[in-house]
Amino acid sequence: MCRVAVISLVLWLCSSFTGPWRSNVRVRTIVIDAGHGGKDPGCSGFGSKEKEIALDIALKLGEFIQENMQDVKVLYTRKTDVFVELHERANIANRAKADLFISIHVNAGPAGLHGTETFCMGLHKTEQNLEIAQRENSAILMEQNHKEHYDGFDPQSPQSYILFSLYQSAYMANSARLASYIEQNFKEVNARHSRGVKQAGFLVLWKTAMPSVLIETGFLSDTTDAKVLKDAKGRLDCAWSIFTAVEQYKEELESEE
Repeated sequence: MCRVAVISLVLWLCSSFTGPWRSNVRVRTIVIDAGHGGKDPGCSGFGSKEKEIALDIALKLGEFIQENMQDVKVLYTRKTDVFVELHERANIANRAKADLFISIHVNAGPAGLHGTETFCMGLHKTEQNLEIAQRENSAILMEQNHKEHYDGFDPQSPQSYILFSLYQSAYMANSARLASYIEQNFKEVNARHSRGVKQAGFLVLWKTAMPSVLIETGFLSDTTDAKVLKDAKGRLDCAWSIFTAVEQYKEELESEE
């Protein structure tokens, strides 16, 4: 990427920022994003589709929050099987001035890969992280005006990811804090294999102006993970682990006021 292009992208990122850099010491609005939907099924395996599993976990998570956190408003990017463009998912959170954005997905990969992992916005540190981001970001190719909405971003070009980390840097600490609680709960509460907290350039996180995480709840390409995700109780347990992490994050953050 030439120097002029880099400078132009930095200026565009700065001009695109939609709100003040808040301290985020209160959690009053949470936006829950069920990945994919409608004409975009996401990954699939063992007779299940990512879009269906992600939606079920998202709705269960929202119910847990509403039942146990009376002072928190929950919004969804989708509550049914519809296609929502990635930039609009972020816009929903930005318009609501949300304090947290949680995007729920299901993974797929080569044989032997299994477990959960939670991503914050940033530069991919490994080739595998880049591949996951490319797979999730490829949804924009189903959007009619994706070149305009994402300033010509090419989800398959590694160069397009170079400056992603700048946009979410103001929220990285709190995003990583929530992500670590989520992975800890998956491991300790659900006895799931945790692949840890990672960074990668996800478009849906890139445009959100608040702490944001993207959760890969398991691999549909793995027999053990698929069994958990296809089971209603398994999905309920996933939602509960995420909820308890949000609860811990909220309590800790607000105690620091």
